Amino acid sequence: MSGNEKTACQTGKESHRRGSDILHNPRFNKGTAFTEAERDALELRGLLPPRVCTQKEQEARVLANFRRKHSDLEKYIFMMALQDRNECLYYRTVIDNLAEMLPIIYTPTVGEACRVFGHIFRRPRGLYVSSADRGRMRRLLQNWPEEKVSVIVVTDGERILGLGDLGAYGMGIPIGKLALYTACAGVHPSLCLPVTLDVGTNNEVLLADPLYTGLPQRRLRGPDYDSFVDEFLTAVHETFPEVLVQFEDFATENALRLLDRYRNRICTFNDDIQGTAAVVLAGLLSATRITGRPLKDQRILFYGAGAAASGIANLIVSAMQTEGLSAEQSRGNCWFVDSKGLVVKSRSDLAEHKKPFAHAYPFIADLAGCIQALRPTALLGVSAQQNSFTQPVLRALAEINDRPIIFALSNPTSKSECTAEQAYAATDGRCVFAAGSPFDPVVYKGRRYAPGQANNSYVFPGVGLGVIASGARHVTDSMFDAAARTLAATVTEESLAQGLTYPTLVTIREVSLGIAVAVAGVAWQSGLTMKPKPEDVTAYVRSFIYEPDYSSYA
Repeated sequence: MSGNEKTACQTGKESHRRGSDILHNPRFNKGTAFTEAERDALELRGLLPPRVCTQKEQEARVLANFRRKHSDLEKYIFMMALQDRNECLYYRTVIDNLAEMLPIIYTPTVGEACRVFGHIFRRPRGLYVSSADRGRMRRLLQNWPEEKVSVIVVTDGERILGLGDLGAYGMGIPIGKLALYTACAGVHPSLCLPVTLDVGTNNEVLLADPLYTGLPQRRLRGPDYDSFVDEFLTAVHETFPEVLVQFEDFATENALRLLDRYRNRICTFNDDIQGTAAVVLAGLLSATRITGRPLKDQRILFYGAGAAASGIANLIVSAMQTEGLSAEQSRGNCWFVDSKGLVVKSRSDLAEHKKPFAHAYPFIADLAGCIQALRPTALLGVSAQQNSFTQPVLRALAEINDRPIIFALSNPTSKSECTAEQAYAATDGRCVFAAGSPFDPVVYKGRRYAPGQANNSYVFPGVGLGVIASGARHVTDSMFDAAARTLAATVTEESLAQGLTYPTLVTIREVSLGIAVAVAGVAWQSGLTMKPKPEDVTAYVRSFIYEPDYSSYA
């Protein structure tokens, strides 16, 4: 969206709004920042306290109140209320304080919020599409007040982070993800639509809860589920033909199947599979600069063998091939351990997505035994099993590596395979550590370690911005490879010296811009868009970025 288009998007309806109507519309409300002239022109005189405040003064008030809250969940509720009241101020506050705000508006706090989403419900945000809406989905989508939607994040709530089936309470995830699209990459909030597909829940606690806000019935399965999702996506394509659809937190079987079915039919990707893969690949590429061992020489052991592990492994295989290995050699460097033990060819109980990584090797039941036998250089946790990286496991890895790579990727923090402190202590401070959730710096034997966070927000907002700007018809694995390499290249030598495998969060908007430019470049190079390629791609992509500043309201 160009600067002129952004202004129109922000202010197009403002001239038709007066008085209390504008104060109750989060898109146009500036609260106490309305000027004297605006108060007269918009019939606001007397409806606001008399002093005119700057946006910076409003932000200071927000932060003071935010920091007085006694729990992270209270902070989450406070920020959601601000988003519902004054959208511009919300994003200004989040962008100016990313390191403090991201753990509240998304992981890990969003997991706690989703657990009790119906109990903290204040005001609807996004669309709930239930199995009772069959036959009228296009009409339902037309109820959305925005005529143009560029990105939809959709979940069916079955695998929310590492918490499992939260049904309709999973709506917190699309809301949070789309807030990051705006905060981290500048996608205008009016272009973002959160959707929850309510197909029931098998969570007994929710089914027994009289305050549960979703359908109190068991989940749709089989052909009924598939036809429901297909009807929804068909209606989406008819209503918003150029929209990007991001699948989020579907259970492994459905996640892999739906991605395979729709990736070449519509513009779509699955963040748990492809976004996670890109951010992990970026972290591994950074880690190789610390360890001095190239990616093609890494042997990677995955603890957990679901959709995330499959997506990560497949992208790593592609990346190793670019470094000269064959596909077979690359897959030979990736090993899975699931709930039953090592994934090997002799097992007869393997799901299809595990079979490409099932090697001809004796079965081993326990993780420590796998490490001793396979001698991996990197251990990646995608299991949602808290404390599964025990001290013996971590020590076994440290005994065979000078700089073992340990990524405890499961979210939220309560599901992390180990803490940063446990990893550094068990490896005598030698590990290269990153986690899916944020951990505070660790002081071990007088040295300070700053653990990195393998946060998908480094990748998916920039990918989305690049797709929107270029008008790409599909999202490809090449785009995620480009995103991973762009992200890894932003990590400075100074950061690497601290053991950091990701850039600091304060740079994330520039990082997202770089990723968007790389993704758009892939779209043009691959012929995935009809838009003519501009002479200055960076300037063109930058013109789509929304800045939450009252001065742009004109």
